[in-house]
Amino acid sequence: MKKIIMDCDPGMDDSVAIAMAMKSPELSLLAITTVNGNYPVDVTSKNALKMVELLGRTDIPVARGMEHPMVRQSPKDPFTHGVDGQAENFLPEPKTALSDLHAVDLIIETIKANPYEVNILCTAPMTNVAMALNKAPEIAPMIERIIAISGAFGLNEYAFLNATGDTPQSEWNVYVDPEAADIVYHSGIPMTLIGLDVATHFGVNFSEEDLKMLEISANPEARFLRQAIRFVNERGFEAYCTVIDCLAVGVAIDPTIVDTKPFHVGVETKDGLTLGMTVRDGRHHHIWTELPMLDICVWAEYERFLKLLVSMILA
Repeated sequence: MKKIIMDCDPGMDDSVAIAMAMKSPELSLLAITTVNGNYPVDVTSKNALKMVELLGRTDIPVARGMEHPMVRQSPKDPFTHGVDGQAENFLPEPKTALSDLHAVDLIIETIKANPYEVNILCTAPMTNVAMALNKAPEIAPMIERIIAISGAFGLNEYAFLNATGDTPQSEWNVYVDPEAADIVYHSGIPMTLIGLDVATHFGVNFSEEDLKMLEISANPEARFLRQAIRFVNERGFEAYCTVIDCLAVGVAIDPTIVDTKPFHVGVETKDGLTLGMTVRDGRHHHIWTELPMLDICVWAEYERFLKLLVSMILA
């Protein structure tokens, strides 16, 4: 069983990803840490608690994390996840308490208690992880891998056509806290980066049979996903918006779902047109070798991913 921490900012797609991770027999979800991102951290923390209660997994600690990016003001997400942040599923207010530990400290303690065994799934700005590395740099070599929804690398039209940051060629998680992403990218931790090139592909769509099965399922998580799909469709978006973060969980379960290639990667931290842009150096000559070498997803088997996701949600 692969041990994971989910560092997230629910968000409807984070919420579905949490459900998928909790239900996977291949994963052991040790902790959920929340951060400012899609919504303020009080909202993302509450939404994470709603999901552990929905699935009856209140044994999993949920820790509230960083309220703001490391050095800048938090931008407002132009893409809404609804008034409740969960595609207007309007789940009951949670009764479960947050962990007494701050998310940064829960990350540090969990890694030290499980050295060389934990994958961190980052589906949010990397503020918590960067702060954990700053506070306890000794944990970096103890982390098995970071799998992150992070960046846009210009591999296909979707990279920038679906740019989610507030600059033309940026992805939201990096754009919110580019300094944090820069720290984590340079940490030496093995990383799999799932950029917008792969995570926002229109190939991620549900069949009519999938939708019917979600509709008639007695599982509350199935109804949650069906409502999320309905919510984005009514606003003119494709269903991929509801499950972007689930791809990180899918890769944790089965890394062969994606193809990756190593590239030297940098993050633009200067204000302006390219703030938050992730630049891959794939040149044959004059490569900026001072940039970290990271594994970037270049393709995903979407049909297999969706089959895995739907099977988890309906299980």
